[in-house]
Amino acid sequence: MTTNEDIKSIEDEIRKTSYNKATSHHIGRLKAKLARLKDELQKQATSKSSRVGQGYGIKKSGHATIVMVGFPSVGKSTLLNHLTGTNAAVAAYDFTTLEVIPGTLEYRGTRLQFLDVPGLIQGAAAGRGRGKEVISIMRNADMILIVVDVFHLEQYDILVKELYDAGIRTNARPPNVVIHKLSRGGITINSTVELDSELDEKLIRAVLSEYRIHNADVLIREKITLDELIDVVTGNRKYLLAITVINKIDMADPLTLSKCYERFPDAILISAEENIKLDILMERIYKGLGFICIYMKPHGAPADMNNPLVMRIDSTVADVCSAIHRDFIERFRYAQIWGPSAKHAGQRVGLLHVLVDGDVVGIVVRR
Repeated sequence: MTTNEDIKSIEDEIRKTSYNKATSHHIGRLKAKLARLKDELQKQATSKSSRVGQGYGIKKSGHATIVMVGFPSVGKSTLLNHLTGTNAAVAAYDFTTLEVIPGTLEYRGTRLQFLDVPGLIQGAAAGRGRGKEVISIMRNADMILIVVDVFHLEQYDILVKELYDAGIRTNARPPNVVIHKLSRGGITINSTVELDSELDEKLIRAVLSEYRIHNADVLIREKITLDELIDVVTGNRKYLLAITVINKIDMADPLTLSKCYERFPDAILISAEENIKLDILMERIYKGLGFICIYMKPHGAPADMNNPLVMRIDSTVADVCSAIHRDFIERFRYAQIWGPSAKHAGQRVGLLHVLVDGDVVGIVVRR
């Protein structure tokens, strides 16, 4: 029996098995085995496509990379053109974009790389429509734009499922669970919270066994589901911020738009063709990526307020030093801070000082 046949057989068994207390462990083991087989299948497909030279070679650039994902002809190329000025092919038929098309936008001191990838179709996670190559690019992104046609809202559920099946978790964070593998001693499970009745120690041990983990210390610090436990055990999930973008609102009637707002209250409704609400989309992207602007002050000179150093929220003085020069941390003496994070103007701080947007920083190093 092939891996694909094994996967189908397990999926059929899960679907046919009624879920209750008596069957929860059995279903849990099936889900763990199913996740393992799907991961093995993806690794095989990725290895095969790399051998035959079918991958997309796109180098990340700028301060962040944003990948636009959506069904064919949803308007991604038009959106890319309006945001970055890239001359991507645009037509009203499927599969116009056959390669990855990059574009760069400068926005509020940042350089953002946008990637228009070939339209995802149902079954992409299993390799349909060059889905493997497209998904591999998304796993290396900083953010995903899920672009949906205003008249086909069902596309959203299909896209999120494809991403989920490919190991991409949108708008989620890794579960607060630590698994420390050991060479002997069996499985020890500690939890700072009460375990869910459907995820007891017996099922946890069964999931670990499916992945051939027989000796480990497990520390669970929050309530988790079976699927989240499998994600932790697998260890190859990607957690990405995603923004839902509903396109072609210029063609929609008020009733259609009201349905969009009702189902997707946090989505950005735009018209890429008519350049409607793209400014709102850009601001959401900027804030979602968590950028802050830091202004550098050379010793004995005024601060450069025209060319900010773009960092991420919670960046420290050490992060700034690393961004300026690789030797600055080793030669670091102290930094001076002016701005919101300083207790007083020119406060002396160390490498661990956390910076905020608008800070002015002067670095003093040993010569």
